[in-house]
Amino acid sequence: MKLLKKIALPAIALSILSLSVMADARSDYANALDSWQSVLETHVDESGRINFTALAANPTELKSYVDAVRVYGPSTDPETFASREATLAFHINTYNALAMYGVIDEGVPKDFDSFFKRARFFRFRRIEIDGKNTNLQDYENKVIRPLNEPRVHFTLNCMVRDCPQLPQSAFQTALLDEQLEQATREFINSEKYVRVDDEKQQIWVSAIFDFYTKDFVPSGKARDLPDYINHYRTEPLPVGYKVKYLQYDWTVNEQQ
Repeated sequence: MKLLKKIALPAIALSILSLSVMADARSDYANALDSWQSVLETHVDESGRINFTALAANPTELKSYVDAVRVYGPSTDPETFASREATLAFHINTYNALAMYGVIDEGVPKDFDSFFKRARFFRFRRIEIDGKNTNLQDYENKVIRPLNEPRVHFTLNCMVRDCPQLPQSAFQTALLDEQLEQATREFINSEKYVRVDDEKQQIWVSAIFDFYTKDFVPSGKARDLPDYINHYRTEPLPVGYKVKYLQYDWTVNEQQ
């Protein structure tokens, strides 16, 4: 009995220590999320453009979020991220923050208009999330897309002009469905991303629908995209028009 007590006590102490460490990590993340909210309020305008110059001069708040998610997230704290909404909100905020930090870390480049520039930024630039090393491309394709939420493509922002508009507030677990719905409707009803040419009987849509066609329609066929798009359109797209893709503008979305 005495031996059992001697063995059990260290185990209890380790359990208490583990709970304390997790509580600290949750607190650090909550504070970091407030910092991310502050970054969006301070450096993003009503059109979703980012003041990278000011951000680069004072990246403290953004870096606090980037540092927090390096060691914390759904894998390290599954209890907090038990719901799909909590997990998705974490990943959307984290992708956007890491892309934003990546731009200032690269010295605020003018654009990513070549294959090599995009490969360097999205594929070869290493990032750390939730205790794992990855890159933005794999993070999106291997972690976020498998969660099977097509509307996420209207919230993930790689900080260039033809990305969906970056909001001035962070994504929240309790409001996520509403935020996803709003972002999707705003994107799809914008002439910037979806246009109709009645004369040529063509529908021009953002290249995002080309990049991720199978996420929107199981067939993976462009001709089926209007069915998905019309779920969110105020004015439905005409039937039988040919779907064409708009050229994507990879210019960094910096405020003038």
